[in-house]
Amino acid sequence: MPTYVAFLRGINVGGKNKVAMPELRSMFEELGHQEVVSCVQSGNIVFGSRASAPAKLAAGIERAMAGTFGLTVSVHLRTRRDLEGVVVGNPFITKGAEFTSLHVMFLADAPEGKALAKLDPDRSPPDEFEVRGREIYLRYPNGSGRSKLTTDYFERSLGTSATARNWNTITKVLKLMQDMP
Repeated sequence: MPTYVAFLRGINVGGKNKVAMPELRSMFEELGHQEVVSCVQSGNIVFGSRASAPAKLAAGIERAMAGTFGLTVSVHLRTRRDLEGVVVGNPFITKGAEFTSLHVMFLADAPEGKALAKLDPDRSPPDEFEVRGREIYLRYPNGSGRSKLTTDYFERSLGTSATARNWNTITKVLKLMQDMP
């Protein structure tokens, strides 16, 4: 059975869209998913599912979030293999970046030429980003709090939904996925 992680955009961030993790896990179980585990409080759910169409699976979770919690949130699904590729493929690790400065933004769709051309690599120095498929790797040497490389910026520029996680969360989620039966 495939193992997925659902990265939910905007859950329990800044006191908004509060959802208790036990209730969120229950919702996933009611959808028929198995081995449901949450990781930190920001909407990261690891689960097993027999579903083989990730787009339909994400849409079902989005509908359930609206019906159960009254929240409209985007759901970004990745398989264990996807997330392993994200971790191995981080270009900033090979450049010796501090792990605490690293984030990954998960996109609903891989951007193409015209959308990518809208991105300004000099928007927020010394911050850096690199787009690879459905992920944007980010390095915030001075922290992400004052950066202009925000989720909203990338969503507007690329025309797709996105959600970001710090490197610590990503590696914790991957460990949970690798430990699943």
